[in-house]
Amino acid sequence: MPPRRYVVRFGTLRAVGEFGTRSGDEEFRRGDQVIIRSPRGIEWGEVLCEATDRTKEFLGGRDQAGKIQRLATPQDERERDQLCQREQQAFLQCRQVIAEHNLAMQLVDAEILLGGERITFYFHSEARIDFRELVKSLAQSFKQRIEMRQIGIRDEAKILADYGDCGQPVCCNTHLTEMPPVSMKMAKLQKASLDPNKLSGRCGRLKCCLRYEYDTYEEYRKELPSVGAIVVTRQGQGKVVGQEILARKLLVQYADSRQIVADLSEVLTVVSKGKKSGPPDERAAERTEEQPAERPAE
Repeated sequence: MPPRRYVVRFGTLRAVGEFGTRSGDEEFRRGDQVIIRSPRGIEWGEVLCEATDRTKEFLGGRDQAGKIQRLATPQDERERDQLCQREQQAFLQCRQVIAEHNLAMQLVDAEILLGGERITFYFHSEARIDFRELVKSLAQSFKQRIEMRQIGIRDEAKILADYGDCGQPVCCNTHLTEMPPVSMKMAKLQKASLDPNKLSGRCGRLKCCLRYEYDTYEEYRKELPSVGAIVVTRQGQGKVVGQEILARKLLVQYADSRQIVADLSEVLTVVSKGKKSGPPDERAAERTEEQPAERPAE
């Protein structure tokens, strides 16, 4: 029997990858805590589901990330608890060394792999940092391989945030494998509040969930006559003055100044298309938030 394949979440950044078993006899279930071998070394992981061609497509067609070694044991749990304490100490020590080197960087988290192969420090900075001397100092202090990884503000929230305004765990540390580009155009099209306090997620940037329904809104919007279009319905000829995109309805104003909501199916013909619907300042609305790329270094 060929080895089985499973989708596993692992690491501080909660990466998701496809892992194979050592033999076809091994079987795991959703939620199982497992010990895996990833490209980084021996790590702790959580089984999400059995891998299929569809999950491979969701993961971007990436190759298998590694192997599942075994189920986690009580001894592994004790070792992980000890590592958590070591990570806290490493975090405080690294922050002190950063201050000594007077570097403009904000330390976010420290991660020590279960196998002890390396210590990874995650940091955020508005500019590129020359941390070669910092890595040398840390290597002398810890006597271990050191990796510095620069992350963006969204990844910082992915590590530190817990719940969003919706009351659910934040999407970035549960199911999102990539941070989607989000723009104000998406909020305007969905008629969301343009109050920055209501549109911002835990990272301070536009909420990722604004992206989820955007494609549906855009598809339905293209089917509806634009605002300003002249249409003929069962009520007569009138001008489109508003749209209810998800309901696929139009607000039509007739010659006698009546305004009536009409379903798309009630539109008999479109006399003139009118102006293209969308945000008034298309260039400003389509600006997306840049996602700073991770920059690993050792």
